[in-house]
Amino acid sequence: MNSSPIRAPSPIHALFWDIGGVLLSNGWDRDQRRVVVTEFGLDPDDFQERHKLIVPELEMGRLTLDDYLNQTVFMRPQSFSRDAFVAAMEAQSVPDDAALNLLQHLAGRWRMYALNNESRELNAHRRRTFSLDGPLLAFFTSCYLGVAKPNPAIYRLALDLAGVQPGHAVMIDDRLQNVEAARSVGMQAVQFVNAAQLQTDLERLGVSA
Repeated sequence: MNSSPIRAPSPIHALFWDIGGVLLSNGWDRDQRRVVVTEFGLDPDDFQERHKLIVPELEMGRLTLDDYLNQTVFMRPQSFSRDAFVAAMEAQSVPDDAALNLLQHLAGRWRMYALNNESRELNAHRRRTFSLDGPLLAFFTSCYLGVAKPNPAIYRLALDLAGVQPGHAVMIDDRLQNVEAARSVGMQAVQFVNAAQLQTDLERLGVSA
């Protein structure tokens, strides 16, 4: 966890939320892939090598989920269906109820957006399944913007699209490197550990429900 003290805040106008590791479990990270690969009896080393080469294209919206699966799973005949594999992928998404509850309590009082790395199809599933389109006004997601965290460009682009100055925005992310990247462009940033800690850190920045 980052132990750097939080700076005295400027007036906050908007919150930018990561999704995987904050509001929900990670969607298709190492742990989730391991579960599904084991369930379907795939060679983990072969899958990981294929995944590693192509996943940036998937997360930046330049590759469809079908094309990704064609190269990582269905490049040879399998005993299971594509629908079954996708369903297992989607089942790895589970909510952090406390974090979602905090999000709902802040909704309506603060402008809030998603700023996350995710493929188009998985992002759509998670938005729909967990009703994220209500509290979050827009999704500045790597698959739509064509750039991914921790590239500082994605933070600048999201700020421009939201019409928010960096010092008046808070980035909430579980990964320290992403937090550091947000701070490098002038944003306030909080590294998420759990909902109680997040609520305390946001209150220090003047953000309360």
